[in-house]
Amino acid sequence: MKKTAIACLLFAWIALPLFSQEKVNWKKLAVLVYTKNGKGYVHANIPAAVSCLQQLGRQYGFKVDTSSNPAVMTRDNLKRYKLLIFTSTNNDVFDTDAQRLAFRHYIQAGGGLVGIHSVLGTERNWKWFKMMMGGTFSWHPKFQKLTVKCMDSRHASMQGMPREWTKEDECYFAKELYPGPRTLMAFDLTSLTNVDTALLRKNAGGYAELYPAVWTYDYDGGYTWCSVLGHDSKDYSDPVFIQHLLQGIRYIASRVGTIDYNKAYAAKYDDPVQF
Repeated sequence: MKKTAIACLLFAWIALPLFSQEKVNWKKLAVLVYTKNGKGYVHANIPAAVSCLQQLGRQYGFKVDTSSNPAVMTRDNLKRYKLLIFTSTNNDVFDTDAQRLAFRHYIQAGGGLVGIHSVLGTERNWKWFKMMMGGTFSWHPKFQKLTVKCMDSRHASMQGMPREWTKEDECYFAKELYPGPRTLMAFDLTSLTNVDTALLRKNAGGYAELYPAVWTYDYDGGYTWCSVLGHDSKDYSDPVFIQHLLQGIRYIASRVGTIDYNKAYAAKYDDPVQF
C-alpha cells in the first residue's frame, strides 16, 4: 500500500468518533484475534481484518495478539485477555474437546467474545457454541448491495451508526435457532435482488422483512457481540465499518471485569447450560 493511502487510512481511523458512553481503559486492554478455520471455505478477508484490528490496537493503545493455532485455547492463556475476537472463523476451530472446555470456561468466568462475519458458521456440531450464537449458519444469497437497519439506536455499540446502512455484503441466515440474543441491526430482506424467493422464505423462517445481522448476548456467564457483516476485504478499510467493529469491541470490553474461573462450572465442554 502506498504511503499516501496509508496516511489517508490512518486519518480516517483517527477521525472516528467514540459515541459509546462506556469507559474503557485502552492501555490495560488485551485482546486475542483468533482466525482458525476448519475444513471448508476460508474467507479471503482474514488478513485485512487482522490488519484492521492491529491498527486499531496501535491507534487506541490496546494489545492485540493474533493466532490461528488452537493450542492458545488454555485457561491460563485465555485469562490474559479481556476479550477474544473470532474474525471469519468457520467450521471446527478447536482440535480437542479440552480446548473447547477451556474456551467455555473462559466465557463462564466472565470473558468476552466479539464475532465477525462467518463466526456464525463456527463449531457447527457443538450445541453450546450454537446456543451462544443463537443458531448456526444455513445459507446466504449472493454477495450484493443490500440495506441493514439499526434496530436499537440507544444501544451503546449502535450510537452514531446509520439508521439505514446500504452496503455490499452477504445476508447470512441461520438454522437451529435459540432464543436469547438481542438484535441490534437487521437485514432488510426487501432490499435483496435476484434471489430465489422460495429459498429466501425457507431460510427466513418466521421472520418477515427483517432478519438479525448484529446482536449481543450475555450468555453462560460471559458477554458476546456479533456481526455477520464484513465479507468484503474492503470493509476493513471503510471508516463506517471500522467504527462498527470498534464500538463492538468497546462495548464488550466495558462489560468484562475480572476473569474468575471459580464461576466456571462445566466438567465437560458439552455439559448442559445452567441458566
